[in-house]
Amino acid sequence: MKFGICNEIFKEWNDIHRTIQYVREIGYDGLEIAPFTLAPYVTDISDRARRDIVKTAEAAGLDILGIHWVFVGPKPGEVYLTHPDPEVRRFTAQYLISLVHFCGDVGGRILVFGSPKYRNVMRDVTYNQAFGWAREVFEAALPVCEQRGVTICMEQLTHLETNFCQTPEETVELIEAIHHPNFQLLLDTKAMAYLPEDRPTVIRKYAKYLKHYHANDTNLDGPGWGEVDFGPIFDALYDINYQGYVSVEVFRFDAGPEAIATRSLEYLKRFVR
Repeated sequence: MKFGICNEIFKEWNDIHRTIQYVREIGYDGLEIAPFTLAPYVTDISDRARRDIVKTAEAAGLDILGIHWVFVGPKPGEVYLTHPDPEVRRFTAQYLISLVHFCGDVGGRILVFGSPKYRNVMRDVTYNQAFGWAREVFEAALPVCEQRGVTICMEQLTHLETNFCQTPEETVELIEAIHHPNFQLLLDTKAMAYLPEDRPTVIRKYAKYLKHYHANDTNLDGPGWGEVDFGPIFDALYDINYQGYVSVEVFRFDAGPEAIATRSLEYLKRFVR
């Protein structure tokens, strides 16, 4: 089992190279980068900065596994997956392609698509319209994903966060409609809290689509910081012969990056076989 962590908990360090070195020193295998922590627009991250990330990661022996929080940074409304305006969708598709290139440039293979605010079905738009527009945007980027070896992982999120792809069933419906090997599923511990089936059941049920897994707790802290027992989750991941990363993503940073990173990893390693 390989373990990663998302870099936004280290945002206040304002130093991606220090972050890379630190997370490798404490035992992580990989890092997910949120582009907004480097620049407001992914297109503002220079070629030199991208090469420097690769050099630092290679020197540290750390895998830059991918990117996430991908639509944070641009001005509100500039990028929007299900927007009724074709020009907004066109810009969104082009921006998504730029994100794919950044991911590939730094050695990443996973592009996490969560972005709940920027996929919500707007008022007076039907779910089927939004579904078609989302498919249009993703399909525009998938040829570049294939060229760069990047897989977009669509994240199921709760009804508290979005009204589009709220369940694994809805998310897989989109994945099956797009039907491309570079468009797969992400499951998130927190986001599965409101489903009728428990997490291990969901993991086993959607094993064929599962490409990436986010580890956190329903309380928005890291794994091991709340009430979620990861034992059955790891049993399910091992049962399906999961080959991807288990990556720590938290939403409460009060404890500080060092404590979050170290305590979460110590807990997750209890379940390694």
